[in-house]
Amino acid sequence: MTIDSIEDLFESGLQHAYHTEQRLVDALEDLEQTSSNEDLKSGFAEHREETQVHIDRIEEVFAQLDAEPQAEEDPVVEGMIEAHESFMSQDPSDEAIDRFNIAAGQHSEHYEISVYGNLIPMADQLGMDDAADTLEETLREEQDELETLSEMGEEFDYGELEASS
Repeated sequence: MTIDSIEDLFESGLQHAYHTEQRLVDALEDLEQTSSNEDLKSGFAEHREETQVHIDRIEEVFAQLDAEPQAEEDPVVEGMIEAHESFMSQDPSDEAIDRFNIAAGQHSEHYEISVYGNLIPMADQLGMDDAADTLEETLREEQDELETLSEMGEEFDYGELEASS
């Protein structure tokens, strides 16, 4: 795809967002399964369901563009997933996994917030008010999830993790 207009840039960004959300459905399942903290497990499960709604919304925006939904691989998302796999290969403790998973969730939320934060003004400029509203709804949910994860991170009990000597 040659990108030489705001429409092309918007569609390309939407393809990246589509890929991101699709990959995160699976990644959230991994985060849920590897976490030992029940609140964390529950939060990842709920956010996985919400992420499926985000996928549906992106498909709605593609329909508004009169375009077929397509995912374009996003190296940032792939890097986050690889980082989690690499961490897990080190046989960390349950507590370390929980704290790492909180951070991994925060990383992905920050990234998704930036993705939607960039798509919304383009939709506005293109006069796609419904698309902008749809993306804004997803942005608010991503911001709420980041806040939840940030609170969990602040309250995390490091007592179980021993300091290195």
